[in-house]
Amino acid sequence: MSLPSGDWRERIDDVDAALVDGFQSDFPVCERPFEAVGEQLGITGEEALERVERLHDERIFRRFGPVLNPPVIGSSTLAAVSVPPERFDEVAAVVNDYRQVNHNYARDHEWNMWFVVTAGSRDRRDEILADIEDRTGCEVLVLPMLTDYYIDLEFPVVNGDRFARETRPEGGSPDGRAADRPRVRESIEGTDASATRISEDAAADLTALDRRLLLAIQEGFPLSETPYRDVATAIDADVADVLAAVRKLRETGCIKRVGCVVNHVTTGFDNNCMVVWDVPDEQLDERGERVGALPSVTLCYHRPRRPEQNWPYNLFTMIHGRDADAVDERIDELAAEFLPYDHDRLYSTATLKQTGAQYDDIVGE
Repeated sequence: MSLPSGDWRERIDDVDAALVDGFQSDFPVCERPFEAVGEQLGITGEEALERVERLHDERIFRRFGPVLNPPVIGSSTLAAVSVPPERFDEVAAVVNDYRQVNHNYARDHEWNMWFVVTAGSRDRRDEILADIEDRTGCEVLVLPMLTDYYIDLEFPVVNGDRFARETRPEGGSPDGRAADRPRVRESIEGTDASATRISEDAAADLTALDRRLLLAIQEGFPLSETPYRDVATAIDADVADVLAAVRKLRETGCIKRVGCVVNHVTTGFDNNCMVVWDVPDEQLDERGERVGALPSVTLCYHRPRRPEQNWPYNLFTMIHGRDADAVDERIDELAAEFLPYDHDRLYSTATLKQTGAQYDDIVGE
């Protein structure tokens, strides 16, 4: 593999690249997963573990373990506030003080602070939102997800792509062009997308073991030769039961994927734009599924309009890229070819908080 010079890619070899791009999901759920990974890579399990540890230390991986699904496990919503510049740090400190706030970003917009609240119940979620409004004096724009068309931040990063999924891994595009040659157009057949309705109430039917397990793994799995056994020991359970529970939670959607979670900022995908669209309600599912199927779209979902708060938008898309101009070009293409409607572009300007959702209150219920 020939890697561009002058950045993090110079520090990795072909095996590292295979780990980074090949094991963001479908990490083996077995007692010694690194041995299984090593067999696929032609190295020992011990070396596979050492490589993941090093990539984590170098912040190429954010963590190793499950990506949980907050709207299924608990009650989750996106929210925003409009904060005067002179109060921005003060309000950010209040919002970030809540453990139930797991993401918070500054965005270039009138609504300039965007955060996610996940709690064990809808009532508790709404209590937190009301408390934030009371403590900050800022009106909160509450935008729960109503329909998921496509959500997946798993994409290859060991490349020179300007935006997510500009080229395909492992052999390039279906017409045989080289993987390192950018394609002008993506085929919408590249990604499966469908309309999945999302409840604002916790939908998961969790056993006592599930609850203990989710609490233990919410920050990730231990980096060891036997991570599932280590978790089983920590929660006083049999390793076979833990393995079965992880598989079940993955099948039911509580766990989206198991693997090495890439740090997209470290790997250069630090230009992300949330684009909001005013789509006619009768066309929403058709347009959402079509746009969600585009490989360059990393997130696509329906959230409610709030006309009383001057928020007319109902479709959200996200595009991640290394180059802001390339991201804007792709948004222009979306507007011209797929979504010919009024829209607004909200670039993130700062990460104020980024953690996994915290599920202590769910476990305690």
